[in-house]
Amino acid sequence: MTFIFQLALFALVALSFLLVVGVPVAFAAPEGWNVTKGYVFQGVSAWFALVFTVGVLNSLVA
Repeated sequence: MTFIFQLALFALVALSFLLVVGVPVAFAAPEGWNVTKGYVFQGVSAWFALVFTVGVLNSLVA
């Protein structure tokens, strides 16, 4: 169970880093927002899912 928690936490940190870098790039690109809007929303949705998953796994591990 600890390994699954660590894997989910790593995924959350990695996705957070990608969003911190990717969202400003999507906003700064001239036509990038219209093209990458779906990817940004999918990334944010996955981030919220990972936050709740890590929270649930944390309560099971601790």
